[in-house]
Amino acid sequence: MSQLEQVYGVHAVEALLRHHPRRVKQLWLAEGRQDPRVQTLVELATQQRISVGQRERRELDEWAEGVHQGVVAEVSPSQVWGEAMLEELLDRHEGVPLLLVLDGVTDPHNLGACLRTADAAGALAVVVPKDKSATLNATVRKVACGAAEVMPLVAVTNLARTLEKLQKRGLWVVGTAGEADQEIYQQDLRGPLVLVMGAEGKGMRRLTREHCDFLVKLPMAGSVSSLNVSVAAGVCLFEALRQRR
Repeated sequence: MSQLEQVYGVHAVEALLRHHPRRVKQLWLAEGRQDPRVQTLVELATQQRISVGQRERRELDEWAEGVHQGVVAEVSPSQVWGEAMLEELLDRHEGVPLLLVLDGVTDPHNLGACLRTADAAGALAVVVPKDKSATLNATVRKVACGAAEVMPLVAVTNLARTLEKLQKRGLWVVGTAGEADQEIYQQDLRGPLVLVMGAEGKGMRRLTREHCDFLVKLPMAGSVSSLNVSVAAGVCLFEALRQRR
């Protein structure tokens, strides 16, 4: 294939065709797949005058890094937003902002799951450091099931400095830590909020932790001591959503 990026999976490709059709240069389908879900993709591509072709499933297996469901799109390079975009998002936002920060999350499956959960919970953006973090790729897009095309991913050079700027804008920074005294359900999450999740095992880095206004933990009733970061992010985001309703 060309140097274009590959996006695969029905949900991820459909989200691109609906929200960013100009990025899609070619749609490839596995030979013989003609079910209604694929027909929807063909109709969307045809409306945007995007070329649709067929390839043997074996070829698609070689292109894709995971389960492609017989659908692969060649697209122009994805965009990760910078700090200026975060400021613009906050300036334009009329409601009470909710941001998710991932400090040192390097697994693309976790990033994809967090993007999906953040979108479902109504977060404004997901913020990551430029270094030591997963970034947008085909795996992230597949796991995100379309959320990667609508949820802004903002990569910042200095996460601690970004948290300071957000605090100056009136946002409260709540970090998660297993040794915190207060549980997430005891914390007021109704105001302008930044939820910070650390990497599995290591947790938040020292500087990130020092810039948190509050530390909270998730109550663990079983034998395991922690949750997968994407699961923990979901618990925290939806507790914030619950409190805001």
